[in-house]
Amino acid sequence: MRKKLGAEFIGTFWLVLGGCGSVVLAAGFPEVGIGLLGVSLAFGLTVLTMAFAIGHISGCHLNPAVSVGLWMGGRFPSKELAPYIVAQVLGGLAGGTVLYLIASGQEGFVAAGSAAGQFASNGYGTHSPGGYSMVAALVCEVVMTFMFLIVILGATDKRAVASFAPIAIGLGLTLIHLVSIPVTNTSVNPARSTAVAFFAGGLAVKQLWLFWVAPIIGAALAGVAYRWLGKEERI
Repeated sequence: MRKKLGAEFIGTFWLVLGGCGSVVLAAGFPEVGIGLLGVSLAFGLTVLTMAFAIGHISGCHLNPAVSVGLWMGGRFPSKELAPYIVAQVLGGLAGGTVLYLIASGQEGFVAAGSAAGQFASNGYGTHSPGGYSMVAALVCEVVMTFMFLIVILGATDKRAVASFAPIAIGLGLTLIHLVSIPVTNTSVNPARSTAVAFFAGGLAVKQLWLFWVAPIIGAALAGVAYRWLGKEERI
């Protein structure tokens, strides 16, 4: 169990440092930077690389919503749910801390502020990159997390080709970011949102509740849905 939790800590650390790091350090550098496409790929690549690196150790959840969805889908034991979530949140906070230490080495850098997506944070209303409402953000995060879990549950089904699962999951997360960055700066992961919210402060912290509630609802619904969808019928 300690190795599983260690793997989840390291994996979520990498997701935050690689994914959020692409936003904070590279998205706008020097003028245009890697842009929305580059950030989307960065998040997908963090999951893809960690799936190959630690998938055989912990399952590579890296996300409290994923753990909840797998639990609801009957793929994950109840006794491991809380420890996994704690390890993921701590790993994410460690990644956020390292990112802050790197980013703050640039003259004039400010992590906290009211700008939409400040320090890669998630938000709605005035804190949404596209100015989307709370309802729009809620719907977006629920649906995107639902679809992410459907991809995960389907790609890791015993009838699927296991060796391709990391690719499907990584590309799935990339697609989710391509669609939803303008709406919420894309969370679908409470640990990722928590990791940067406290450095951004202000609205990022006040609105953090949505990025716990919505992904968990979406994941739980997907777990229930896939229990029906993936159930083998007897002939």
